[in-house]
Amino acid sequence: MTLQYDFSDIAPFDNDVFAEKIASLVKEPGFEHAVRFAMPQVPYDDFVKTLLTINDKETFQRKIMWPFLELLCEKTTAGITAGGLDELAPGKAYTFVTNHRDIVLDASFLNLCFLRAGLPTSEVAIGDNLLIYDWITDLVKLNKSFIVRRGLRLTKAYEASKHLSAYIHHAITEKHQSVWIAQREGRAKDSNDFTQEAVVKMLGIAGGKSLAGNIEELNIVPVAISYEYDPNDYLKAREFLLRKIDPDFKKSQRDDLFSMETGLLQYKGRIHFQIGTGINAEIAKLRPDADRIEAARTICHLIDCEIHSGYKIYPINYIAYDIAHPGQSAEPTYASHYTLAEKEAFEEYIEKQLDKVTIPGSEISALDRNFMREMMITMYANPLKNKIHAESRCESR
Repeated sequence: MTLQYDFSDIAPFDNDVFAEKIASLVKEPGFEHAVRFAMPQVPYDDFVKTLLTINDKETFQRKIMWPFLELLCEKTTAGITAGGLDELAPGKAYTFVTNHRDIVLDASFLNLCFLRAGLPTSEVAIGDNLLIYDWITDLVKLNKSFIVRRGLRLTKAYEASKHLSAYIHHAITEKHQSVWIAQREGRAKDSNDFTQEAVVKMLGIAGGKSLAGNIEELNIVPVAISYEYDPNDYLKAREFLLRKIDPDFKKSQRDDLFSMETGLLQYKGRIHFQIGTGINAEIAKLRPDADRIEAARTICHLIDCEIHSGYKIYPINYIAYDIAHPGQSAEPTYASHYTLAEKEAFEEYIEKQLDKVTIPGSEISALDRNFMREMMITMYANPLKNKIHAESRCESR
């Protein structure tokens, strides 16, 4: 079914062109600048010599990306943990569907967990809106990423979706290669994570069966990602404010680059990945005559249940929830899950993050600051809110 397609425009580079692409990449001034910025302690010439000895994607990930990600983990987190890895069957290809917190690191840190556990890494879906320069496209395709075309007109968007769906089915069924994709296009700025039907419908285009049958072929395993701190929280709050002021506000490429840089290099606290239960057994229960809309909504619900149930809840989530949902009693609902010192530290953290917000040519009023504060508190409260709701919404699973 998929052999009719030429996937070279979106697929990761094959290993037979790896050395050629690396040799070209290391000559790019932008790549050199990025490496020197991200790894100032590494002599660039020595780094290039190492790169030029690598001839395949797997070695690149183990020799280059693994140490880099461990360095990021050490410098910008309080540790990365994962649960449920032992439930993955050796040699089986999965489609890992996760909530989306960080532009770059969600899939990268998940792959770090796989590397640590001796498991194969997944190919990664990445939107072409982030591929600002040709060398970035080359870099991600060297690092097992495939391209999601965005911002297309309706007819071309559907053709791109068919092409992407065919590639993902090809990766799972013919390459026997796991893939990662976010549950929605772009991040949920308020951390209110719900799977977009459009993503599920795209996954279900290829396969030659019903939507449910096509999805079943992909072995979807939802994964919950829990960051203690989101370095981009104040940037997201700023974006909420700018959209409130101007509903037509659109981020610039400079905004995207700064978000990538901030997420990559600033402190994230503890990070946990919880590998959920695959949803094929539940998909198999769908009525054979279920239409595409009904099937897509059910599959979204199954993914959401696994993700919401799998969140790791940190003290700041309990604090934010209690601030956002003041109860009737004098004692906050989740007061036993944090200390007064932790609450004060969280409130101080919020104010320091808000101090970073600037809007060129405008003063930020007390009202605007209060709006952004409420949005940041909501961001940290929503994972707990959804986990609480999952206990009732998903109890039938």
